Amino acid sequence: MPRSIGVSVNPPARPSHKSVTADGQERPQVLVLVVDDYAPFRHYVCSMLERVPQIRLVGEAADGLEAVQKAEELQPDLVLMDIGLPSLNGIEAARAIRKHDPRCQIVFLSLESSADVVQEAFELGALSYIVKQHIGSELASVVEAVVLGRVLVRNHKTA
Repeated sequence: MPRSIGVSVNPPARPSHKSVTADGQERPQVLVLVVDDYAPFRHYVCSMLERVPQIRLVGEAADGLEAVQKAEELQPDLVLMDIGLPSLNGIEAARAIRKHDPRCQIVFLSLESSADVVQEAFELGALSYIVKQHIGSELASVVEAVVLGRVLVRNHKTA
């Protein structure tokens, strides 16, 4: 089973948001929306991201329709999204979000690891696809790639 797959067809856009540190230094800031129907997992992801100074969590959503609405309202730079969502699955929600804002980066966090689903995710422009069991070891490098505007390229890893 793949742990993490990341291939960005287009380089991620550098975040245009800035925060000022206590010593007056400006640093890029990435606005993030976290989407998952399982609240404890969503909160776990948010707690991981809160430790990253360049990340500003702008919202959470529990289903695909809510994700699309919040993405339009909050205009995040990055959406971390599950595939299996109620009301509108993650693939369809991501398609709608990217249609509204093509610069928005999508990273899928999913239990689903079938080759067809992963391929569909990348065809719509996903930056990365992380299998949920490996989020603790993979999320930081994906977020770093977005913050630094890097293209993320990974090989398939097996568990």
